[in-house]
Amino acid sequence: MHSRRGATRPSPPVSRWLRIGIPSLLVLIWVVGGSIGGPYFGKVDQVATNDQSSFLPQSADATRVSERLPDFVGADAIPAIVVAQTADGSALSETQLTGLQALTADIVALDGIRGETSPPVVSDDGQAVQIFVPIDASGEVREAVEKVRELVSADAPAGVDAWVTGPAGFTADLVKGFLGIDGLLLIVALAAVFVILIVVYRSPLLPILVLLTSVFALCVALLTVWWLAYAQIVVLNGQVQGILFILVIGAATDYALLYTARFREAIGEGRRRWDATVTAWRGAVEPILASGGTVIAGLLCLLLSDLANNRALGPIASIGIAFAVLSALTFLPALLALVGRAAFWPFFPKPGAGALPDDLAQPVKGLWPRQARLVARRARPVWIVCTVVLLAACAGLTQLRADGVPSSDLVLGASEARDGQQVLAEHFPGGSGSPVYVLVDEGSAADAVAVLDAASGIESVAVLASDAPGGQAPVTAADGSLQTAAFGPPGTPAPAPTVSDGQVMLAATLSSTADSAAADDAVRQLRTDLADRVGAGTALVGGVTATDIDSIDTSIRDRTLIIPIVLVVILLILMALLRSVVAPLLLIGTVIVSFGAALGVSALVFDGVFDFPGADPSVPLYGFVFLVALGVDYNIFLMSRVREESLAHGTRSGILRGLVATGGVITSARLVLAATFAALGVIPILFLAQIAFIVAFGVLLDTFVVRSLLVPALAYDIGPAIWWPSKLWRRDAARPAAARRLDS
Repeated sequence: MHSRRGATRPSPPVSRWLRIGIPSLLVLIWVVGGSIGGPYFGKVDQVATNDQSSFLPQSADATRVSERLPDFVGADAIPAIVVAQTADGSALSETQLTGLQALTADIVALDGIRGETSPPVVSDDGQAVQIFVPIDASGEVREAVEKVRELVSADAPAGVDAWVTGPAGFTADLVKGFLGIDGLLLIVALAAVFVILIVVYRSPLLPILVLLTSVFALCVALLTVWWLAYAQIVVLNGQVQGILFILVIGAATDYALLYTARFREAIGEGRRRWDATVTAWRGAVEPILASGGTVIAGLLCLLLSDLANNRALGPIASIGIAFAVLSALTFLPALLALVGRAAFWPFFPKPGAGALPDDLAQPVKGLWPRQARLVARRARPVWIVCTVVLLAACAGLTQLRADGVPSSDLVLGASEARDGQQVLAEHFPGGSGSPVYVLVDEGSAADAVAVLDAASGIESVAVLASDAPGGQAPVTAADGSLQTAAFGPPGTPAPAPTVSDGQVMLAATLSSTADSAAADDAVRQLRTDLADRVGAGTALVGGVTATDIDSIDTSIRDRTLIIPIVLVVILLILMALLRSVVAPLLLIGTVIVSFGAALGVSALVFDGVFDFPGADPSVPLYGFVFLVALGVDYNIFLMSRVREESLAHGTRSGILRGLVATGGVITSARLVLAATFAALGVIPILFLAQIAFIVAFGVLLDTFVVRSLLVPALAYDIGPAIWWPSKLWRRDAARPAAARRLDS
């Protein structure tokens, strides 16, 4: 019963010095690496960016316009809007207007302001003003916006309420939402892991060893990623950073638990520390490498994305998984080789605990032996019921709204920028402060202005002009040429449009808020009209709304392309690992159904419980990559053990024995993974909250339904044919009839 293919080879004699020296050296190397990498948690903001450029699609029109915008405004700036209104709804008094005018001079003196602010622009109803403030985009946008907010809050005239909104305001709120990643997220995730491990293993030392494995893997991974980001090889932002932390902690803990289970078995069989270490390493190395390779392969498929954020996550998360694998196969074995049985104190492993008896007709004890007996006696009803339940849950996919959300809804909870935008829309055109930019050849500019003037949803049109107040001058098209409005006393010449590389930049104010559906429709139609009037590709449309459109369209394209590729890559890895065609197809099919069920239930919860405004198109893609890659992870753990047992006992008996042998460790590992991903929910960012729920729920669903019931029952019902066309299938087919009857 306890014979293992990897355990039958005796370990060669090793001197005491090597038995102590090799593990000590490995521990020292990881301690040094972790000590160097640890302080970099406080330095992430030096290389991380949360501005819009880190989320832009690489080849979209909006990205190209964004890259050219500094050529026309003379600085790399992102606009903030100070909007102020009377507290009682009356018209602003002269005293209040004078106070707001003086406030603009104080704002310009703050650090982080790039250039002059606009004068206060009074709304038509006289109840509000807006002030455009250029924030230095190359500096700390959040800190600059917070300084403006503090000043406005302290010095606003009596009877006036004020907010700071606009693109810079939303960026500041987004960055603020990510601030808990370095501290709160890690504390919650590590605490959840520690509690689960204490409950499962009832040992005070083992959870500490496992957590050290995860923490040192994360420290060294962060050190590597930090320097890659510093060299501008990868782009690191708060979203990628949060996922990196969770992935490394969850994956390293899972791989550590798999190795620990093998080590515990070896100790229970009476092996000494070094022999137990070697035996456990031989049994764990193949599934851990295969598991890590599967996750890395799935993550690297994100390099096919056109979104900078997705492309960044692929290699960064892969680096994290690589160090998680390395830590679980070097650091933890070294620790356990030094500690030995004491790691499990006070409940030391016993030989054969929870083992499956040869005769299932006998009474069995323990959850997993009972589960194995259920599978053996009712395999077909079990997998049919599980499949029906999962397919029913998939019906919730019809309620999934993953076509994008307004940027004002990205931050959960309070948002001054969102509140300010609502006030702004009450008194000014909804698109104020977030214009549509049109980059066009100077010779076609008049035609472009004519299109903008005739377009629905456009409130006003201006051209960027460096010598105009605020950098923009109202413009019209007459007789095929541009006509800009003059400022100042009569006789003052009209400002000339800024020309760069033979092109000018137009700025159009939308009637609706920049992140609304109406604004999306207006910009899409505008692109069509400009292509018809001045030629396809001649006029490029950018700005906040266009960026949202391009990002959403690119996300939809990415998930359509990447999801099938991930499936093919993982299928090929499984075929190579299991030396079979049928078993990998079975595993991929069950994981797909599990993912569909998780996403369907999540859609219902998002709508009916949390009342989320929708989801970004990349949410299903991220959920798929994590759930499928990590879901296959555990099926690799299970089926590699099943294959090992099948070589010794036959397929059906091997399935039951593999289920019992891996049931406890896989379940505890999956609980840890679900807890770590759920920890993402403490960060008040809509995208991360949705990923947290989808992955955490999906992992639990896969744990208690798919891996525990569906896969074993389906494999048991199919029997030896799951190994077709491998040698194991041919060997089972050639077994004597009596042995096959015992196996069935």
